[in-house]
Amino acid sequence: MRIPDTPQIFAGLCQIVARTVNDQIVGCHRLWVPVRSTNVAWRAWPGGVRMRATQPASEGKRMERNVFSFILKYSYKQQIVLVAMAVINMPLTLLGYTLVENIVNEGIQGFRKVEREVTNAAGEVATKTEKVPIDFPEAVFGIGPEFDQVTFLFILVGVFLANILLLQGIKYALNVYRGVTAERMLRRLRYNLFNRILRFPRRTFRKVSQGELISMITAEVEPLGGFVGECFSLPVMQGGIMLMSLGYMLIADWKLALAAVALYPLQFYIIPKLQKRVNMMGKERVRRVRKLSEKIGESVTGVTEIHANDTSNLELANFSHHLHGIYTVRLQIYIWKFVIKFVNNFIQQLGPVMFYSIGGYLVIIGDLDLGTLFAAISAHKEIGAPWKELLGYYQRQADARIKYDQVVEQFQPAGLMAADRLMEEPETVPHLRGDMKLSGVTLTDEQNNNLIDGLSATTALTKRIALVGGGGSGREELLQLLARLEDPDRGTIAYGEHDLSTLPEAVTGRRISFVDGAPVIFNMKLGDNLFYGLRHRPRSEDAYEGEEKTEHERYLREARASGNLDYDPAADWTDYDAAGASDLASLRAEGIESLKVVGLDEDIYQFGLRGRIDPDKQPDVAEGILKARAALEDRMSDPEVAALIERYDPETYNTNATVAENLLFGTPVGDTFDVKNLAEHEYIREVLRKVDMEREMIAMGYQAAATMVELFSDLPPDHELFQQFSFISADDLPEYQALLAQYSKEQIDDMREEEKLRLMSLPFKLIPARHRLGIISEPVRERILQARKAFAENLPDDLTGSVDFFHPDEYNAAANILDNILFGKIAYGQAQAQERVGALIRQLMAELEIVDTVAEVGLEYDAGIGGSRLSASQRQRLALARAVVKRPDVMILSEATASLDSNSQARILDGLLRRFEGGGLIWGVHRAAMAERFDHVIVVKGGKVVESGSYEELSKDGTALREMIDNEAA
Repeated sequence: MRIPDTPQIFAGLCQIVARTVNDQIVGCHRLWVPVRSTNVAWRAWPGGVRMRATQPASEGKRMERNVFSFILKYSYKQQIVLVAMAVINMPLTLLGYTLVENIVNEGIQGFRKVEREVTNAAGEVATKTEKVPIDFPEAVFGIGPEFDQVTFLFILVGVFLANILLLQGIKYALNVYRGVTAERMLRRLRYNLFNRILRFPRRTFRKVSQGELISMITAEVEPLGGFVGECFSLPVMQGGIMLMSLGYMLIADWKLALAAVALYPLQFYIIPKLQKRVNMMGKERVRRVRKLSEKIGESVTGVTEIHANDTSNLELANFSHHLHGIYTVRLQIYIWKFVIKFVNNFIQQLGPVMFYSIGGYLVIIGDLDLGTLFAAISAHKEIGAPWKELLGYYQRQADARIKYDQVVEQFQPAGLMAADRLMEEPETVPHLRGDMKLSGVTLTDEQNNNLIDGLSATTALTKRIALVGGGGSGREELLQLLARLEDPDRGTIAYGEHDLSTLPEAVTGRRISFVDGAPVIFNMKLGDNLFYGLRHRPRSEDAYEGEEKTEHERYLREARASGNLDYDPAADWTDYDAAGASDLASLRAEGIESLKVVGLDEDIYQFGLRGRIDPDKQPDVAEGILKARAALEDRMSDPEVAALIERYDPETYNTNATVAENLLFGTPVGDTFDVKNLAEHEYIREVLRKVDMEREMIAMGYQAAATMVELFSDLPPDHELFQQFSFISADDLPEYQALLAQYSKEQIDDMREEEKLRLMSLPFKLIPARHRLGIISEPVRERILQARKAFAENLPDDLTGSVDFFHPDEYNAAANILDNILFGKIAYGQAQAQERVGALIRQLMAELEIVDTVAEVGLEYDAGIGGSRLSASQRQRLALARAVVKRPDVMILSEATASLDSNSQARILDGLLRRFEGGGLIWGVHRAAMAERFDHVIVVKGGKVVESGSYEELSKDGTALREMIDNEAA
């Protein structure tokens, strides 16, 4: 019996695999890629610990030249482990074929092949294989006790099963580790690409759309992750299995083996040529999908213009054209892929034909035994699967190479910022003091035209500087250079002793503020946007315990293993010192002061009035609001004030509130008792039945619908009365009209259940003081008060917490601050009641000194995507406040108030000139006359400084500044 004599080697290899899986997948520490993304150093910092990170040298300006260079650079150790695990499969695969042969020949047929030397007629000695019957009982593998044939067979089968389990275990470990490696490398690649986007020069974004960049990082690199895990191990493993299978077939019978694989060379020649065609079409598909992403992004951004100009059909037609191009390319890809698949499958199926014909013939004539034929057939089956895998690997490799090359092409723009500029953290962040010096500064555009042409100037930063220039003068470009948002092609810019080109963003981003006319507001809270410029590095790690600590440590391990920055996003990142604060409370106070400088404080106060707080977490705020409620109640002793507000009273019906609000007498929490669903809620109906009001509510709904149909059926849908009687819309009116035509008021008992619910939902929305329909009579109000009491007293346990009930002396956590102060409803029909009540509350808040407290609640307001929940004016002023709160050494504004009204402009100008009275303000004014209030004026024309001096000096007749002022006046 032929059996490999290396069980000790197999055992050792299995131990290596087990240790590797344990370390690499579970422990995740033995064979880590060195942490290149960041080297973290620590130093003391007031209020906590400060981390200092440096970007690795590996993240330079050029990406790895091809996908294999990228893989080897960052995961060569993991690839070695994967290849080693793949190699282990080879001898085990060969062992499996040998065991199949032994099971059939020795275990089932009871003979073994023995090689003997024989002498032929010519006297030559040759080796001849003969079949020798086994004399059972026989020892397995020639060692140990002897067994009868049946036991012998089952022991061989058991060894075969153990070999299968070992093979599958190794494959499982290999596949899991492949996945881990692939996902880490995909994560690394996406991180590196996003890192490079942050380093793109601004001019790059004029040529590459955000949709294209998003598509590349999210969709296009996705296949690269899977390829990383298999790039070396898969061809080694599948090629090894194929070679082992082919080798066994050659040993068994070389003629049979050659016949089975005779067409493989032809397949190897044809498939790459067909695949090359598919690869070229794949490249074209990627290009077209990028253009589609660009079109989608452009349409989303310009959707207002599309609707304003009725160009929806044009955009749809253009989009359809893009889709057709993608469809055509993808269809060709499908066709050629199926051609490749057809060729593969056809050639693969020829193998069994060879075995059954040639192999069967050799068995019949006695040149081949049946066990060897079975093992050869099994080996051939093993050849087919790896051959398909290798062909698929070739396709994926070509696709990955194309995608990587295209990504590299887009992510290596000219002028890419050095990695150290983003990540370097100096021991101390110097202040920018002294003179602003520009020497021979030149900036060109993509066509090599000079935007700034050899500009030189020197001005003291202790002055407030106005930069004046018309369109195309180079003013905007110069401001971006001064803020280091662009780098000059030639020349130097210095603040005091610091050359701007040598400073990392850790200095420029903290000591310089920049605001232009189109600021970006992020999709987060107002406060987060306001303090965004103070969040540079985490001050200290959050304290984690238990499962959270375990998960956090896992997060850190995976971040490092993937080459990602391992800072904790949940840590405290705020640089309180930079804002002149010591803690969160003083920081919020500084933020409110900055909002006052730009005139946004009143807007934030209004947001705060509409905001909600948790009285358990902010008891001092809740206490202040309750004091304001009590102060407002005191003011209601004045009849004029009392006429404006109808307060909530547990024993009284509030005529300025809806029936639903009177019934619940509290603020719904969640959607359980939403007014739209009240009629369908079983507990509400149970309460109504308890006070004998269910049928009456249906009748009231019938009466309300009849009145609306009678009064408004002939009015146009946009009539203002529909807004006044908002409990039923113009779109719903025809449905109620049809319902009333089908049933009379006396027939409401004959209605279907859904029709009753439709009518019952109407009275819940009625407000007696507003909807003077005579439906909510005094007796009805008394019954609703009874229902209110029954509702609260019998509320089931599973609905507890669904309503936050009104209590005169308690804060209602589900209601906003304004509703808590009012504790009632503003009276309908009183002249300017809303404005008068608002002014009165503002006065009370000022007297109680809690205006800023409410404004701080307004900082929790969600700004929306791109600041969409804010007006353009609010977005602009928020950006200005964000620039002010970090107390920069240099504040640079580029037409930052051009979009605001004249009163807002004047207020912001006054506030900023006072704030920067000692200098450090550089303002690119949109009107030359604004320069009058600045200490120093620089006039730019044609990319050069044509005048520089005080306003008095430059405003004389014959100067460029005077000419610009006169042109504006004209």
